[in-house]
Amino acid sequence: MRVLVTGADGFLGSGLARRLANTAAGLSRLTLTDRRFVGKSAQIAGADLMPGDLTQSDFLDTLFEPGFDIVYHLASMPGSQVEAEQARGHKINLVAPLDLASRTAASRRGARFVFASSIAVYGDVAAEVISEATPTSPGLSYGAHKLMTEILLTDLARRGELSAISLRFPGLVARPPAESGHGSAFMSQIFHKISAGENFSSPVPALARCWWMSRAAAVEALLQASHLQSDAPTVLLPPALRASMAEMNQDIEAIEGRPASIQWGDDTRLTRLFGAMPDIDASLARSLGIAGDADLQSLARAAISGD
Repeated sequence: MRVLVTGADGFLGSGLARRLANTAAGLSRLTLTDRRFVGKSAQIAGADLMPGDLTQSDFLDTLFEPGFDIVYHLASMPGSQVEAEQARGHKINLVAPLDLASRTAASRRGARFVFASSIAVYGDVAAEVISEATPTSPGLSYGAHKLMTEILLTDLARRGELSAISLRFPGLVARPPAESGHGSAFMSQIFHKISAGENFSSPVPALARCWWMSRAAAVEALLQASHLQSDAPTVLLPPALRASMAEMNQDIEAIEGRPASIQWGDDTRLTRLFGAMPDIDASLARSLGIAGDADLQSLARAAISGD
């Protein structure tokens, strides 16, 4: 089995790459690609590291020789950067995944293509409960690109060219402090600041209700999704935990054993996008074996440990 992971030196990609290298059965070739390798993925024994630019055809020609049985496409430009660099964001977040999907299908018809999509496809959600059936209305180019890619993948699956699935992930925690281009970065910063005993200026209020998911749970969701039957749904909303910033703060304090120093803000835009999340109905994903984090304290422990 030949497997490709894009964005393999990033937060989610590096976690997935390590799991694949350590536990994947029948793995004959693990190819990792990113623009450069400076993190832990560079240390994975037996993996083929192929640094390069996914928007360049010459690089893709080399990357896809001889093709892959499973492709995990995780590489993307964060939403706030896309808003500032529209042309570049369009190439990275829309043109590149469409090209990758087409090349995957051309090199091995029916190959599995697992796409890291985002809850950004929903935009401002007015529904009391959100699921895969909730109408989408992206409020940012990032979400629009994700949705357009989902649509193409669903169509390729309908035609039998790919066995595709898109997972609509929430903000994952705790991303490294350097990854500040995500609008949901404050959801990771609360872990880093409290763990370091530093003051934390939250841009959203204590009662802001967010969707939370650890990297470990996201990696498990990707692995489970890659082994679903080809007739499984092409879009899934993985189970996430819904909790306020104050509730997450309490669990982090309990784990660290000391009170946090937090100044709560009131950024209406960030609160609207990430801190006003409705209930989530992930029953479809759960019925297919994708479990998510067990509870807030388990999530917090995983986030603090770096898992």
